[in-house]
Amino acid sequence: MNAKSPLILNVFAPAIEGDDNRTLAIVHGMERALPGLHLEWRVTEKRQLAVVPQRDAWLRQAAARGELPFICNGDERYPVMISGHHRSLYASPGHQPQFQVHAKLPLDAAVIAAAADVLVAVAEGARAFWGQATPDEAAGDIAYQTAPTREGPPSPPRGLPALKLFQHIRSPEIPYYLGWLNYWSEASARAIGFPDPARDTGLLSRARRTATGGWIVQLTEAPLNLDDPAHLEALKQAYERFPEIGGRQGLPRPPEAP
Repeated sequence: MNAKSPLILNVFAPAIEGDDNRTLAIVHGMERALPGLHLEWRVTEKRQLAVVPQRDAWLRQAAARGELPFICNGDERYPVMISGHHRSLYASPGHQPQFQVHAKLPLDAAVIAAAADVLVAVAEGARAFWGQATPDEAAGDIAYQTAPTREGPPSPPRGLPALKLFQHIRSPEIPYYLGWLNYWSEASARAIGFPDPARDTGLLSRARRTATGGWIVQLTEAPLNLDDPAHLEALKQAYERFPEIGGRQGLPRPPEAP
């Protein structure tokens, strides 16, 4: 795995309606989870970094528009950034508009150690249905599970299953895909049938409950690297265990390779 590959984090939550303090909770929670982090910079129209005066008030104003504007730590040598945007009902499951939060962090020892806490802080600050954090290289392969090709349906690499487009999944509680670290709210965990003590012994050994009753579930000890056969197998087994993820429940299995 490329040591410079960043950690990509995405969470999916109910749409923001007015200033409900979720944008502040997300940013404050991320700063608490990663000691020394200060998210106080924005990008100007001239593509330059500038300090945001009265940041919290600025975030509240943006929340009234249903947004979390791009904000970062201002360190080009060690960039940490986060933003959030509205997803229309036409691009969301169950025809329910959503709020998607996206973050990018360097994948170094400090971030690896804090990654689960960062994901929980962002997800629970957003009151998310679900979320995940995955190294960028693995996230690229996972994205092909839903990306249509010129020929038609998705054609994911490495024998990973094809997944439905987000808007074709029946409810917002069902995760669209898996990642290295997975946050499932209590409702999301219930929707996919986690945990089952008889079948989830391995996952439960790398999982913990969150303050709101959700779960943080880690697929592999080290950050997910799909060039590692053991990591690839762990991801495939998790998809096999949770057929609801990606809207695959009831779909025919792909044909075996000859």
